[in-house]
Amino acid sequence: MAPFASKRFGRGAFVVGTALAASMALVGCTAGGGGPSGSGGGGETTIDVMVGAQDLTKEQIAEFEADNPGIKVNLILADPTRLNTMLASGNPPDIATGGAVGSANTNARGLATDLTPYLKDSEVLREDDLQPVNDSFRWDGTQSGKGPIYGIVKDWSQDNTLWYNTALFDKAGVPYLSDTEATSYDDLLKIAKKLTVTKDGTTTVYGLGLEWAWQLYGPMSAMVMQQGGQLYNDDLSEIDFTTDAAQRAFQWYVDFAEAGVGPTSLNPLADGSDFSTFAAERMAITQDGYWFGGNFAADDALKSVRFAPAPVMGDTRVAPTYSGQGWWIPERAAEKDAAWKLMEYYMAGPPAEERAASGWGLPALKSLADKLPQDQPYQKQAYQVAQQELEHAQPLPDSPYISVDLLNSTIDKYLQRAIKGELTVPEACGALTDELNEALAQGVERLG
Repeated sequence: MAPFASKRFGRGAFVVGTALAASMALVGCTAGGGGPSGSGGGGETTIDVMVGAQDLTKEQIAEFEADNPGIKVNLILADPTRLNTMLASGNPPDIATGGAVGSANTNARGLATDLTPYLKDSEVLREDDLQPVNDSFRWDGTQSGKGPIYGIVKDWSQDNTLWYNTALFDKAGVPYLSDTEATSYDDLLKIAKKLTVTKDGTTTVYGLGLEWAWQLYGPMSAMVMQQGGQLYNDDLSEIDFTTDAAQRAFQWYVDFAEAGVGPTSLNPLADGSDFSTFAAERMAITQDGYWFGGNFAADDALKSVRFAPAPVMGDTRVAPTYSGQGWWIPERAAEKDAAWKLMEYYMAGPPAEERAASGWGLPALKSLADKLPQDQPYQKQAYQVAQQELEHAQPLPDSPYISVDLLNSTIDKYLQRAIKGELTVPEACGALTDELNEALAQGVERLG
């Protein structure tokens, strides 16, 4: 697996939500932890850590074990189905990985440990050092963003920003995107058409990639917010894709697919991600977060890249994170204290410094912001754009009654039907609204 794919898996494990949502009826809510706890017994302690293959290296494990005699780390590769089974059986790993956006479902069911007491006692991880993105791991009993914190983000990005290849822009005679002004989605589609190259009926260069396979709820929700609207009602128990703002966002995706300027679920890339196509100079623009720049740090072949602000649909610039991958400790974990030691090492120690310096995402701690790379010209330019975009960061609404993966797959189903002409956009948005509200109602009933 390419380094990019491994890194992105750490950010994009959205499928966890579906497996967890499916187990609502199997896993009962448990009381939240009141403070640091764990086995605390003598002898050797082993902690089971379920994370992505590239998230915790053998070298990092060895360093942690050397610094913490008596604690051993057992690495389990992230597997949504296995995690679901372990949670349902009451024998979860001691650390699991997941998105801050999407954690409301897990937290509402009492599956995660309140980390606030640990933060208060920690000498290296401080609550006042956490970037606001970590607030999406908060849960006050009714909504995310407030109250105790149930996870720590490892790194993050504003995921609707754009990377582009200036060499392909030059070849097509298209002006570069602005470093400071947001391109409208309508103009972005026009630009993508100019950049797309076809030969003998085959697309040789895509004008724009949207990472369609990873997220649809995130960008569509941001599009609606940019128009001054919201997909959800106030208590996040109902969703509405029939509003003018939502239908405009949905229509844009249909127009994108019909224009043939980029991959879709009906015309997917073989590896399911934009990087290899972009690196091969067969894609001019990709909608990816700051983290995407980490791909180029060790690649001398492709330095004709630039970073651009998130495009806008409407009058309000909104640049959210779609996930904000991090770690959390299950409420029924056997070795919470030892797990927290590893959290401290990984989130505030050498691994955190290395991640920040690599450019694989923005650091989740304020104190690490100055570690971001600026040696290469493209890194300096991307850093400046990323700092400006922080002004437009807003959290996405996160309903406890449905998983992000179920949102994505259901949206995609109706997009496909609209693209194929089986439904008009109003018909597709109406049917999508009905199906998602049925799932939300089931979620409300299960959570009581």
